[in-house]
Amino acid sequence: MDLDKHDSAASGRGQPQKPAAPVDPDGAIRASDADRDRIADILRDALAEGRLDAEEHSERIDAVYRAKTVGELEPIVRDLPAAGRRSDAAARAYDDSADPGGPAENLVAVFSSSTRKGRWRVGRRTNAFSLFGNIEIDLTEALYGQRLSVINATSIFGNVEVRVPENISLRGSGTGIFGNFEVVTLEAADPEAPVVVVNGYTVFGNVEAKPKRGRRISDLHDRLRKHLH
Repeated sequence: MDLDKHDSAASGRGQPQKPAAPVDPDGAIRASDADRDRIADILRDALAEGRLDAEEHSERIDAVYRAKTVGELEPIVRDLPAAGRRSDAAARAYDDSADPGGPAENLVAVFSSSTRKGRWRVGRRTNAFSLFGNIEIDLTEALYGQRLSVINATSIFGNVEVRVPENISLRGSGTGIFGNFEVVTLEAADPEAPVVVVNGYTVFGNVEAKPKRGRRISDLHDRLRKHLH
């Protein structure tokens, strides 16, 4: 018995050991807000270039904000060009100097109301969060410093309303859980018109985005020449 054990142990020592799987130290790092914003920017550019449709963009954005580590973020944009390597056409379509990757504007209404309207400059990203409150975002007189503006709307027992002019593009998608999430899709006749994308979800609440009847940007072409070229 002892001899058998000895032979077995010797045989085991003679066999090549299987190398341990390499560990990616970067992939295990907890994702920061800046990491998530970087991936969201790549997705935003892909949507503007037509590489993703609105539904695919919404699904990937959801995955971005569910991700806990850097390793979970990278596969989301593995099939897309990295930020800063956009096509010349896409680069011409944006005026990045107006908002060089700055922080998103946050609108919050908790047992209260918040309104953004009039002649204000729309940033690349706006986050709207309503908890037992009401948020109104009126873009009919707004100034657009870039082609694509994304609004991430969350409503919990609350209400978020977005109104846009009739001659821009409006897209988006989301989920309503015992509530209403509605985006009235609008495609502008002008291919260079601003694009507003509304994404998010609602729980026992309402998120609604649609064009405001009779409201149009009368100087659309002047604004495009001024801000996008």
